[in-house]
Amino acid sequence: MKINHNISALNAYRNLTINNTNTSKSMEKLSSGLRINRASDDAAGLAISEKMRSQIRGLDMAERNALDGISLIQTAEGALSSTHEILQRMRELSVQSANGTYKNADREEIQKEMVELTAEIDRIAKETEFNSSKLLTGGTGGSFAFQIGANSGQKVELQIGDMSSTGLKLNGVDVSTVGKAEGAITKIDAAIQQVSSERARLGAVQNRLEYTVDNLGTMSENLTAAESRIRDLDMALEMTNFTKNNIMNQAAQSMLAQANQLPQGVLQLLK
Repeated sequence: MKINHNISALNAYRNLTINNTNTSKSMEKLSSGLRINRASDDAAGLAISEKMRSQIRGLDMAERNALDGISLIQTAEGALSSTHEILQRMRELSVQSANGTYKNADREEIQKEMVELTAEIDRIAKETEFNSSKLLTGGTGGSFAFQIGANSGQKVELQIGDMSSTGLKLNGVDVSTVGKAEGAITKIDAAIQQVSSERARLGAVQNRLEYTVDNLGTMSENLTAAESRIRDLDMALEMTNFTKNNIMNQAAQSMLAQANQLPQGVLQLLK
């Protein structure tokens, strides 16, 4: 019988330490709901999970970007709807002025309304904005790129033309004579076609963005499910492990106490 080294106690203590560590890990996992709380839990799984998280957050932001793009297009399209109505009224006035039953004095009154309607087209083009960006003035102001993906280069670009009277070639439109009124009809028809084409293009991009939003939502959902399978904890399984480790911990404590009593037998030999 040896007293300098209590091997049984050392073994019991080693197992107690292991069980304590396992119990602490189980408690950490159960309290966080995560299988991976640090790299040491699963280094490869953590790396994959973080990449997925980056993609998920990128997809969620891209979805919001696409929704902002839809809102921008709806703003522009709503303004062009008003422009269309004005152009239809201007065409109606031009046809009216081209009628030979009207005197030049009558046409002058019609011309006054034409001037006001043209000014309203310019006002709409100038004041239609989204987040302080002018939408209908053409040039670089009408250029937009929507980031619709989680990675670089995944963009949809949109160019909105100049929808002012200058862009629609309505400057100086005049219905003060029959001949000028007939010329105005031709100009306004071209302007109506130009606005129609612009609205059709906006509608096409809006439809694309709406499909993009649906697809991004699906991709984010699938990636979230995949990331959950890697990182999230199976609560039932871990609770089983925790219970086992807890029992083993109590057993190790009991065995350590008994092992520490073994050297006491030496005293019996000294009596």
